[in-house]
Amino acid sequence: MQLVRKAARALRLACAVLVGAGTTRADDELTVKAGAEAGGYADSVGVNVLTPSVNGAVENPLAGWRVDGRYLLDVVSAASPDIVATATKRWSEVRQAGNIGARYKPGDIGGAAYGTFSYSPDYLALVGGGQLLVDLDEKNLSLLGGYAYGNDTIGRAGTSFSTFSRTLAYHTITVGIARPLSASSVFSVTADAIIERGDQSKPYRYIPLFTPSDAAKVPRGVQPDQIAALRIQPRPLEQLPLERERYALAARFATRNSIGTLRLEERGYIDAWGIKASTSDVRYMIDVGRRLIVWPNFRFHVQSAVDFWKRAYTATGVNDIPALRTGDRELGALFSFAAGGGARLALGREGNLDAWVLTTQLVWTWTNFADAIYVTTRYSAFAVLGVEATF
Repeated sequence: MQLVRKAARALRLACAVLVGAGTTRADDELTVKAGAEAGGYADSVGVNVLTPSVNGAVENPLAGWRVDGRYLLDVVSAASPDIVATATKRWSEVRQAGNIGARYKPGDIGGAAYGTFSYSPDYLALVGGGQLLVDLDEKNLSLLGGYAYGNDTIGRAGTSFSTFSRTLAYHTITVGIARPLSASSVFSVTADAIIERGDQSKPYRYIPLFTPSDAAKVPRGVQPDQIAALRIQPRPLEQLPLERERYALAARFATRNSIGTLRLEERGYIDAWGIKASTSDVRYMIDVGRRLIVWPNFRFHVQSAVDFWKRAYTATGVNDIPALRTGDRELGALFSFAAGGGARLALGREGNLDAWVLTTQLVWTWTNFADAIYVTTRYSAFAVLGVEATF
């Protein structure tokens, strides 16, 4: 404990020097936060993920600046039916991801910048972006404008990117507005537009093909051995469109009463591939006491399929294979319901309760795939436990 406090003190002093705040008072205004989390995911189709992560932040609220970062590992193991159907055994891999961000807003106008990366043996994703933050009407109206550029390199495990790779580039434009409705409630709206260019087809996903007469015999949820008995010999890789535009509009309402905070969210989504989706989320954070907050959380999501979706793609041979084809059930029609909750426990001493905070969350999700082969229903559970210290 003493070593952690000394390290935090040294970090505060270093940051004070870097921002030109060399006085004792400026040093005392600095806040250092450090945290760690361990998350786990498991579902009914053979996917398991363990995610440890660490995070930290240094900020001076009075001066209006903050620097933060996060690093995580995803240890993934999977053996879902669509993987087994392509004669691939259970596989495991480690994904590394991280981000760093900075925010400076000393008055009514400010900005933020951030960068993220994600790397696995067959995928590299890099994103960089910035935001402009403006307060108007004596801080009763907040505006946000942002832009980010991302570049993904898609490859194959065991093969260098120089030997085989595809690229996906995308631009994200974000605008938002927030306004208090009263002393205890606030409403915000955010709109996103994402322009994607590149091939994001999965280089491992093979698509079964059927004659027109046999395609009618392929039921929802058909199993791999039945697919093998009905499909024709050609089995091409997945091929998605090389261009995509996505649009989303999200609204959030939060209100505070004597026992807690209610938060409602609604997000609508549409894209150039034909998907239309709606996501509704409700969370009620209840103050059990000065140290403990608990919340139930419910989410409902529904979406249509991409316009080139087929449960069973048809062909008579190699000369008439459909130009666009996918076996990704997440691109088909589906709906899901999630229920869970969490808790936040402040463990600090009197007068500084948030010096140590313990958080936990558990979410259970049921998903129904309306028109997919192999899997019609998926059950999943996600749990996370985290701790944060503030100095």
